[in-house]
Amino acid sequence: MGVSFDKADGSLWLNFDVRPAANPTSDAARAAKLADPGFGRVFTDHMAVVRYNPTEGWHGARIESRANFALDPATAVLHYAQEIFEGLKAYRRDDGGVNLFRPDANARRFRNSADRMAMAPVPEPVFIEAVEQLVKIDRAWIPGGEGSLYIRPFTIANEVFLGVKPSAEYIFAVIASPVGSYFKGGPAPVSIWVSETYTRAAVGGTGAVKCGGNYAASLRAQAEAIERGCDQVVFLDAVEHRYIEELGGMNVFFVFDDGSLSTPPLGTILPGITRDSIIALAKEAGTAVREEPYTIDQWRADAASGRLKEAFACGTAAVISPIGKVCSAHGDFQINGGAAGEVAMGLRKKLVDIQYGRAADTHNWIRKVF
Repeated sequence: MGVSFDKADGSLWLNFDVRPAANPTSDAARAAKLADPGFGRVFTDHMAVVRYNPTEGWHGARIESRANFALDPATAVLHYAQEIFEGLKAYRRDDGGVNLFRPDANARRFRNSADRMAMAPVPEPVFIEAVEQLVKIDRAWIPGGEGSLYIRPFTIANEVFLGVKPSAEYIFAVIASPVGSYFKGGPAPVSIWVSETYTRAAVGGTGAVKCGGNYAASLRAQAEAIERGCDQVVFLDAVEHRYIEELGGMNVFFVFDDGSLSTPPLGTILPGITRDSIIALAKEAGTAVREEPYTIDQWRADAASGRLKEAFACGTAAVISPIGKVCSAHGDFQINGGAAGEVAMGLRKKLVDIQYGRAADTHNWIRKVF
């Protein structure tokens, strides 16, 4: 259960010390929780923890009982928000085995996030090993059917100081939460509020990083969307306030009458792994995909003319969410009559079938844990 990684000269070996929980959740209690887990409210018995300091590097790798961290009130993350996270899932196949979907992509993005946030990067093999070891010990928590195990790796700065500088110490941890089907009765079209007051990110900022600050900055705009009777918020660019960027936590795609797809370009938005997978699947099917700027005025005009046939958001949690209505201070408009579109639902089925092992994995995205 060891994994090697390059500390300085390639000589260090990191082994996960697996310590099963002394009092794990009983079968009956776990079954009751899995009956309706919701999203992010129920957690498994264990967590992975690895610590970092400049002298030892990443060390003390353990799988242990899920428990609270003891943090000094002056811990760096509490004051300067040096933290990053990821989100991926484990899926139970029909044969009883377990799949991870593109954990290598999550590991690379996690490393890139660490670099932007001036944090010690977790070696990609260590990231994957931590995820796999946690999935192995908490395998019984993976729901069947369309459920899955949502996995949350994260790193926090835990040096105790009040100076503005990169922390010298970090905790990398992985926790897991069983989740049911995101949609009850199938994916339902969502309504979107266009935020013209708040922006999510600017060039040179942290828009492409999966850090908590981006999500905290989106919460007021999301609350505004809820106040307007909408499900989600979509952000415009920070310079001209015209170009579509992304939702509070999801990327967005547009489907046109010539069969082509368009999505905003990377730079100030999160390089979503679901986004990247959708682009690959669409191109594999012969669909033209453009990564290009698209304005809110174009969105409105194309929906009115019929040039735009569908729009959908995508991310790890929901996979694909059709967008049925767009609302703003300048008026509302519908897309595809407010219904889910064939292209979005077709892409969703292709992706989900690969994740659960029901379709061929021609892109080598699946990593079998069992």
